[in-house]
Amino acid sequence: MAATSAEGAGQPAQPARPTRLILYVGKGGVGKTTMAAATAVRAAEMGHRTLVVSTDIAHSLGDVLDMPLGAEPQEVADRLDAQEINVLDEVRRTWGRFQDKLADFLRREGISDVQADELAIIPGMEEVAALAQIGRKSRTGEYDCIVVDAAPTGETIRLLSMPESFQWYAGRIEAWRGRIMRLVGPFLRGMIPNLDVVDVMNHMAMRVRELRAVLADAQRSSYRIVVTPDRMVLKEAQRAETYLNLFEYPIDAVIANRVLPTSPAHRSDTLASPAAGRPSDVGLRTSDSGLDLVDALVTRQQAMMAEIRASFPTLPLFEAPLLAQEPIGVAALAAVGRQVFGPQDPTAVLHVGPTLEVKKHGQGYLLRIPMPNVEVDRLSLTKHADELYVDVGNFRRRIALPLALAGLEPGAARVHAGTLEIPFSGQAAPNGGASG
Repeated sequence: MAATSAEGAGQPAQPARPTRLILYVGKGGVGKTTMAAATAVRAAEMGHRTLVVSTDIAHSLGDVLDMPLGAEPQEVADRLDAQEINVLDEVRRTWGRFQDKLADFLRREGISDVQADELAIIPGMEEVAALAQIGRKSRTGEYDCIVVDAAPTGETIRLLSMPESFQWYAGRIEAWRGRIMRLVGPFLRGMIPNLDVVDVMNHMAMRVRELRAVLADAQRSSYRIVVTPDRMVLKEAQRAETYLNLFEYPIDAVIANRVLPTSPAHRSDTLASPAAGRPSDVGLRTSDSGLDLVDALVTRQQAMMAEIRASFPTLPLFEAPLLAQEPIGVAALAAVGRQVFGPQDPTAVLHVGPTLEVKKHGQGYLLRIPMPNVEVDRLSLTKHADELYVDVGNFRRRIALPLALAGLEPGAARVHAGTLEIPFSGQAAPNGGASG
């Protein structure tokens, strides 16, 4: 079905463009894997060399494609490869020996076994390993498009926040260079010739910084939120949008999955069993009310669809119908991809939204951060020197302030029309929190 809102939609794929990254996010169970696989199959069908990859530990991509997948890409159709990243194996292969030897050295220096094991673990290395895998594939130019079947929302946000956290961690290690090298310099020189632990961390931080730039580039990367017409799912989708905006990750579409058609004729076709050619049993009437159950479901879904459209007013909204049977295998997924995107290229940039904005405001400045659906009571701000920390619940975004704002104090923030507005002036802020 064509998009119901298509601002910036319909742009043709650009020739010789860098590898596109399309990441599907949303609550567990909404059909992210199916939508990611259907997008990849449709992209390959339209001539793009495509890789669909899963970062979810509970992999189900192979189940949807109806074939076993491994930790390396394998061909599943013409111009289409698939892969299920084994994050733990990647960490062990890349960092296992380093961590074991570092822990052993720390124990010999008198640190307890438990503390040594803990200190040898670099925070967030599992997330960094998954990002690094995707980054390597995008740099080779082997694929025109990489479609990522991401983990459920919370895990995905942690994954996407790792570039910020890892760079902070690497920066602190750089500051501790002298102390660290007094302890472990000789050990590391023997294990990694010509490199010390700070150099290793700085190299990793550089790679992560490069990937962060790709993930935040709206012409290269897109995040698509998958929802179903259910209230709890919508609430989590709204939070996902807030967190993605918080980290400047560009959302270009919303996919509403498992939507019942409003037309009885279309509904009958959609719910027909491919095997038996008859309507699905979900059309049975309830005995107590005499109402058609499907009609009741359609009424509820349409009310929720109206809320979904109101929640994401600037984003293209695509719909995938509820089917009587799960779309399993390449042929069924291709049919879903054609239904969702129609003739439109699914690898195109479907929408480009605003990023951070700084503008003159009276005697000072106003910093504006798009944050639709933010829960104001979960929002707080802290400024240290030239950095502003924006906390939403358990997630933090560090913003390096421009010189014009670094020497000023933030005032009381407010959320207006889906945008967080923070005034900066020469006067100290009356409080450090955010107001609604």
